[in-house]
Amino acid sequence: MLFYSYFKTLVGKQITVELKNDLAVSGILVSVDQYLNIKLKHTQVVEEAIQPHLKSVRNCFIRGSVVRYVQMPSNAIDVDVLHDATRREARGS
Repeated sequence: MLFYSYFKTLVGKQITVELKNDLAVSGILVSVDQYLNIKLKHTQVVEEAIQPHLKSVRNCFIRGSVVRYVQMPSNAIDVDVLHDATRREARGS
C-alpha cells in the first residue's frame, strides 16, 4: 500500500512509465489503483521513431504488471515522507 498511497499524491503530474517490453510512455497521471494500474492522459511515446503507430494515442491505461519503472519529476519526491512511511509499514502500524 506504500506505493499506491505515494502514487495517489502524484495525480495531475507528468510522469514517464517504462514498460517491460522497453516501451516508454510519458503523460499526465490521471489515476492509479491498488494494483498499480496507471491511467495517463496527453500521452507521448518517448521514442516515436521506434513505435510510429502509437503516435496518435493520447490517453492510455497501463496494467500494473507490465510496468518496469516509473520516472517522476524530482520536485515531486519527498524523501523524508517516504522514509517515515517505510518505517511505519515495517513496524506494522
